[in-house]
Amino acid sequence: MRELITVTKSKLIDQLVLQWPLLLRSDIEVIVNTVFDAITGALNNHNRIEIRDFGSFVAKKRKAREARNPRTGEHVNVPEKWIPFFTAGKGLRRRINKKNLGGKG
Repeated sequence: MRELITVTKSKLIDQLVLQWPLLLRSDIEVIVNTVFDAITGALNNHNRIEIRDFGSFVAKKRKAREARNPRTGEHVNVPEKWIPFFTAGKGLRRRINKKNLGGKG
């Protein structure tokens, strides 16, 4: 079984620095932060973001509801909120499955 590795933003930046040695680390950090800020901003405005062959992001509204605290059994009111969702695109699914099945990807 394969060990799961968590990729943090700093690890992503480190990997991009290795792939693009002519770019300054500070420039790569600006690029990564700009992309993440654009996605976050669009979701804040309840817009859908689609990155072809990668996937799409959308914010969905969850209605207010009454829940129960599992420890105490006490009823708790959960307010309405927006939840981000990601759906993988066909290209991403295809690349992941090729790699996992031993094919070229």
